[in-house]
Amino acid sequence: MERAARIRVLIAKVGLDAHERGAKLVAMALRNAGMEVIYTGLRNTPEMVAQAVLQENVDVVGLSSLAGAHVATARMVSEALQQKGVGDVLFVMGGIIPKKDFDTLKKFGVQGIFSVHSTFDDIIDFIRKNVSPELRVSA
Repeated sequence: MERAARIRVLIAKVGLDAHERGAKLVAMALRNAGMEVIYTGLRNTPEMVAQAVLQENVDVVGLSSLAGAHVATARMVSEALQQKGVGDVLFVMGGIIPKKDFDTLKKFGVQGIFSVHSTFDDIIDFIRKNVSPELRVSA
C-alpha cells in the first residue's frame, strides 16, 4: 500500500518582527499533525521566502506577523512568489491581524488568515482541506 506524500509547509518571519514563539508553536503543531515543516527563522526578506518556497518545493507558505506590517508583508511576499513562478502555493498568514484587513490580504493572495483566536486545529484543518492529495509534493 502506497503512502500519501506528506504536506510540506514553510513557516517564515519577514522583516524585523522578532516575535517568533507563535511561529515555532504552529510549526510544532503542524509537525505533530504529520506535516513536514521548514522554519526559516527571523528577518527574512520577501525574496528569501520566495526562494525558499522554490528550493524546498513546499505545498504551503505560512507567514507569522505580529508587528502590524501584515498588509505590506503579504503584498511583497505575493509579488516575490509571482516573480519566482511559485505563486500557486497555498499562502496562509497568522498573528495579530485585525478582521478589517482580511479582504485586503485576500486580494494579495492570502488564502487562509488565522488571528490570535485561531486554534492549531483550525490551521491544520484548513491546510489539509486546501492541499489536495494529487497536488502534494511526492516524498
